Amino acid sequence: MPIVTLKSSGRQFPVAIGETVLEAAQRAGVALPYSCRAGVCGSCKATLLQGRCEYPRNPPLALSADALAHHAVLLCQAVPITDLLLEAREVPSVEDIVRRQLGVEVVDKWRLAADVIGVRLRPERGEQRLRRLPGQYLDVVLEDGRHRPFSIANRPQPDGSIELHVRHVAGGGFTSWVNDALLVGDRLRIEGPLGTFVPREDSERPMIFMAGGTGFAPVKAIVEHFNALGTRRTIALYWGARRASELYLRELAEQWARDVPHLAFHPVVSMAEHADGLRTGLVHEAVLADHPDLSGHDLYMSGPPAMIDAAHPRFLAAGLPEDRLYYDSFEYAPDVLAQIIAGRAGIHEG
Repeated sequence: MPIVTLKSSGRQFPVAIGETVLEAAQRAGVALPYSCRAGVCGSCKATLLQGRCEYPRNPPLALSADALAHHAVLLCQAVPITDLLLEAREVPSVEDIVRRQLGVEVVDKWRLAADVIGVRLRPERGEQRLRRLPGQYLDVVLEDGRHRPFSIANRPQPDGSIELHVRHVAGGGFTSWVNDALLVGDRLRIEGPLGTFVPREDSERPMIFMAGGTGFAPVKAIVEHFNALGTRRTIALYWGARRASELYLRELAEQWARDVPHLAFHPVVSMAEHADGLRTGLVHEAVLADHPDLSGHDLYMSGPPAMIDAAHPRFLAAGLPEDRLYYDSFEYAPDVLAQIIAGRAGIHEG
């Protein structure tokens, strides 16, 4: 049974035959960063210092040829062939939070935008509330056993309520059902919490948050958390969309900017003809225009893969240390991704 050693902390854990490094780490109570669990977002990237691994499930799509040449590996897909020595980030704040399934009831449903539905869930009677951190996500467990991931859009609440922002994807089975048929009083099965896109409180550096589309959901939860703490750290919040109308909680963000000292909100619209007087362009370029030197910041970003892929190298080139770049990429569900890799049509649910 291969043994994985983390260089920074010296921690070790065994990996069962056919198990990925991430799965083994989670089984051992070691929290390593991850998001999509499908090999496409790059959140779980680490450096392989010694040993060999393979990718029998999904190819490491998030790794460029240059990254592979520098011995980068994706822990959510890498299956060890030998013992491994890794340089990998750990996220100790999520280590003692147990992932579990529970039943929830839909207690509210409302329209946020033309293609975005707000849903509020609450644990069913007799269920304990889900223990979680702001920015994490959950899986809705479908009747056939498939999972559909959704970011949680509110910070933890005393009553255990959970807010989701569900984007309707044309032809997407589950999101179409949420849009058209889901009713208050319906019951769902969820699993969580998942993900390591969580607040880092061991810093006094100014923070930049960048969201694209419904990537605002986990950013909202984390910003709410820091606001509730009364942080004195500077917060610059950038939210990008194609049209001004897609900034579906713009009024809330503007209210934060009025009420919270040191918080500034920057809406950015990529289609100039639909900007309604707002700043135009790509949201990551707006961040760089305002902050050409990122070396003194912590940066959180969440949204579609294209935004993450475009911003990641540019932010590093602007001086941002990679270990201070935290991101959540809204990727395909793993079973849908498998269809795409196999050459069949796929739909991004949610």
